[in-house]
Amino acid sequence: MNKSEKFEKFLQSINLKNYREQYSSVKIVEMNLPKEIQAIELLYRIYWTNEKFHNFDEFYSIYEAEKKKKLNLFQNKTGMCKNCFKKGIKARTYRTWASLITQIHAGYVAESVFSDGTVQMSEDLDHQDVDIQVSYKGNILNYDVKKEANSGVIGRSHKPKKPIPGEKISIRYTVPNYDTILNPLKKRGGGFKKEFIMFKQNFLDTKMLHILSNGFVIFAPTIFENKKKEIDGLLR
Repeated sequence: MNKSEKFEKFLQSINLKNYREQYSSVKIVEMNLPKEIQAIELLYRIYWTNEKFHNFDEFYSIYEAEKKKKLNLFQNKTGMCKNCFKKGIKARTYRTWASLITQIHAGYVAESVFSDGTVQMSEDLDHQDVDIQVSYKGNILNYDVKKEANSGVIGRSHKPKKPIPGEKISIRYTVPNYDTILNPLKKRGGGFKKEFIMFKQNFLDTKMLHILSNGFVIFAPTIFENKKKEIDGLLR
């Protein structure tokens, strides 16, 4: 079992429904967070660099222990009550966690296609709008992966501070709401719900995305395999 398969098995084991019920609607701490209490660097360090696959509760315990003093300082600065802040920061960290671990899984999928050691993921690359960087046969591929909503792209709003060498590849995708993913069929009349039909045609039938039984939407190898074939063809 390669790393992408192990990570997929880990994602499949997560009780996504329970976490969503607890945290997805809690939006108390929505202000800009100072870098020192953001979870991004720790997420990359644990799940990518160290290859430790913790569920959210385990991850949050590590995050809270590492950031405790800085979290307390920021909470005091905001003037928010301790209980409200604690509830809000945990919910916000959950949303970051859920988004980034699926992205990190895509990094493992890319590595399974291009071979071990070809992929880099980090907070520094993330701040340059590079979610997955692949170095393959002298080519640098900078994948910018974003989920879109009706209001536009969900993700970073800032521009890279400086250009990064390599080819930029933008990947955009949409995902129906969680209930539709788990229950894509209409209650009456048969067939798929309207919002699921376009998702199925554009992303499932093209084998770009795959849905796990617990509702996680993950990347299949196809999108990376196509690029590898293109490079291999050019280099023959």
